[in-house]
Amino acid sequence: MPDLFDHYAADMSGAAAYDEMFTEDQRARPGYERVGGVLGELSLSDVNTRADSMARSFLDRGVTFDFAGEERPFPLDIVPRVLTAEEWDVIERGVKQRVRALECFLDDVYGEQRVVADGIVPRALITSSAHFHRAVWGFRPPGGVRIHVAGIDVVRDQQGVFRVLEDNVRVPSGVSYVIENRRAMAKGLPEAFMSQPIRAVEAYPRHLYRALRATAPEAAEDPVVVVLTPGVFNSAYFEHTLLAGLMGVELVEGRDLVVRGDKVYMRTTDGEQRVDVIYKRIDDDFVDPLHFRSDSALGCSGLVNAARAGNVTIANAIGNGVADDKLTYSYVPELIRYYLGEEPVLPNVDTYRLEEDEARAYVLDHLDELVVKPVDGSGGKGLVIGPQATAAELEELRAKVLADPRGWIAQPVLQLSTVPTFADGEFSPRHVDLRPFAVNSGEDVYVLPGGLTRVAMQKGSLIVNSSQGGGSKDTWVLGQPQTQDLDPGQAPPPDVDASVHTWPVSASWQDEADSGQQQQQQQGRAAAPTTRTGEEPAC
Repeated sequence: MPDLFDHYAADMSGAAAYDEMFTEDQRARPGYERVGGVLGELSLSDVNTRADSMARSFLDRGVTFDFAGEERPFPLDIVPRVLTAEEWDVIERGVKQRVRALECFLDDVYGEQRVVADGIVPRALITSSAHFHRAVWGFRPPGGVRIHVAGIDVVRDQQGVFRVLEDNVRVPSGVSYVIENRRAMAKGLPEAFMSQPIRAVEAYPRHLYRALRATAPEAAEDPVVVVLTPGVFNSAYFEHTLLAGLMGVELVEGRDLVVRGDKVYMRTTDGEQRVDVIYKRIDDDFVDPLHFRSDSALGCSGLVNAARAGNVTIANAIGNGVADDKLTYSYVPELIRYYLGEEPVLPNVDTYRLEEDEARAYVLDHLDELVVKPVDGSGGKGLVIGPQATAAELEELRAKVLADPRGWIAQPVLQLSTVPTFADGEFSPRHVDLRPFAVNSGEDVYVLPGGLTRVAMQKGSLIVNSSQGGGSKDTWVLGQPQTQDLDPGQAPPPDVDASVHTWPVSASWQDEADSGQQQQQQQGRAAAPTTRTGEEPAC
């Protein structure tokens, strides 16, 4: 390998993790041969130039993320994460299975609760969850879909086995970076990108739009879809604007909506327009001041009543958080067997439930060896990695666990797999995870090929979250483009060569164009001028 990889073998041996690109004897794994060959022909100056160009393109397009109060270009590494067709098949089947099982669970939780009566989960798991909302109990949304969009975080352990790390079915974010990463990488590493079949990602907004319309109330003949954003100060605002633009729908804030007679209307320059589907990008607590936080200025009073009356679809459904509670996560393998009668395709990471006396006693005796997480945490917040924590931090954690055992889980320290990442003038291993995105129309679950690979930019760090300084990689799924990659429901145009990925795939859609900061926005938001113009599981 070239000079830029001179120290990679030594770094690999020190990481004690599965490397995605290289075997232990430094041979490129299947799928990475072309990437390795292209990188081997680049000089340090070439790599720096390309990396700078990608960063500038992100700034020019506004692809930024708020980190410590500063808007920065979202870090994108020049080395893609590559998945073979066989590897992706496992992930895709596992994600679909998981979404179907969680759909069944949520339908049951807000209905008969058979899962409790049959002894699969304890009733306290549900009633003690901070995200179980009685305001929507007994209500089944149009089409029976609650998880319209899911982000299932997948990691690869030291043996190369894919495992689910956590489920995100409230307000999963990051898909905009998948789309933008692909745009940048097509120019950043074109020699590798254009010389092999890579499944496309551009169809995602079309799948999302069609799924949202498919789950609209039956009375809506031509459903009107909007994206509800907290506003410009939200760290994921770029994503909100991009998705709204690519779907060709309005981006609204709570003040743009009004509820009359249990129907939702959007204020426009041409008067009020009926709204049938709201793709919400705000937390449940801020959605409706009548039922949740009375001081919320981010949502709209009456939305819950309108949804319960069957006059509007809210995606994702209010109350989904009980399914991505990290304690619920520990029961998902049992939920898959219970609802679907199948064995899990993707296993969990071994998890200790700290509300159980025996597990809690063990964990408290081994805090310095485990990862301890708050059950309702997101973005890596509150997570404590025992081997890296100080004695004082561990004592503080011990007190928190004893005070609220239900609020915590523990897991072994998992050495996430690594991918070569350009840092300090050379390529070195950095830990990664993967967030595939799934869209549920009620008839089928579509999984975006690849998803968002997040990378810990600091050497040895296991924290990949963007809010904690992590970056990303473009994720390439090798294989012949499928019909759904191009345009759902349509065959590829006859003039498209199916053996090579092309960008853009279709010119018929526009080419231009979350939750962590909502408390801050709620307290100090600025008024931004707006212009408005007029496979279902058998549970």
